[in-house]
Amino acid sequence: MSTSSEPGHDRSTPDLSTTVGERRQLLNLAYRLLGSLSEAEDAVQETYTRWYAMSRRQQEAIASPGAWLTTVASRVCLDVLGSARARRERHVGAWIPEPLPDRSEWINGQARGGRSEPADPADRITLDESVNMAFLVVLESMTPAERVAFVLHDVFRYPFAEVAEIVGRTPAACRQLASSGRRRIRAARTPTTSEAPATPAAGQARQAGPVGHFKEAWESKDIEALVALLDPDATMTAGGGGLVGAVLRPVEDGKNIAQYLIHIADRAPGLTLLERTVNGRPGLVAQHTGVTVTVAAFETTGGRVNRIWAVRNPEKLRAWTESEET
Repeated sequence: MSTSSEPGHDRSTPDLSTTVGERRQLLNLAYRLLGSLSEAEDAVQETYTRWYAMSRRQQEAIASPGAWLTTVASRVCLDVLGSARARRERHVGAWIPEPLPDRSEWINGQARGGRSEPADPADRITLDESVNMAFLVVLESMTPAERVAFVLHDVFRYPFAEVAEIVGRTPAACRQLASSGRRRIRAARTPTTSEAPATPAAGQARQAGPVGHFKEAWESKDIEALVALLDPDATMTAGGGGLVGAVLRPVEDGKNIAQYLIHIADRAPGLTLLERTVNGRPGLVAQHTGVTVTVAAFETTGGRVNRIWAVRNPEKLRAWTESEET
């Protein structure tokens, strides 16, 4: 698994265009390391602050500005992850990664264009299997060093010699860290999801149908249809961050999830459901009086929904609200 960006971009002259040109690479890396768009943007900003704090002579002495920026951004993220573990342990309810906004609508398994592109292409996160919600949730279970080593090597294809310089450990230790992260990924996969789709588009199309039918059943409050669309062992995790109401523990069993969703619909008349791309996969956005109140990411197996992550924390929905206002 790899992104479109590759390591090792040597620069002979650290001019403004080349250093700023690394922004998208850094943002892609930081989001996967932190699971938060806002924290990723802060990490990238801190990286550039350190670059521009150096004198011109110091900058020119750096053989590869791109490698320097990647190293600094990774170390900034490693520090953030270390402090974030303590914060997330005190977090009210479940901690769910911040969902990436994309305004595409899913119609008959195909994305229909909306305002999906940000104003600045440098701020676009590359959508691939390494940003789907299931993958990011597993990354959250890793130690900070595991996560950094695994993402740098397995996602961005950095050799362990370079990973070691970034993490501050030996190449052999980084190899072990990445291997441990790989085991976590394998352990989290169910038998029906162990094989990745041939292409991201294939995975998107495969999930679009069940999610679309799910939306229709929820809108019509058809509990029998919802139960039929949910895997009997399905799990729904909701995160409100203590700022809005949400179940504190995962809801298990398809029937219980269906009943909970009907209860939500009854308590929020006028709730509007929209089919949107969430972290590169078909998902749902719930709006009330025109304001996004929930972004739901899904995982499907065998044509049924087996995992739902419902992000309700308004602090994690700011990017969605901002995209509605532009």
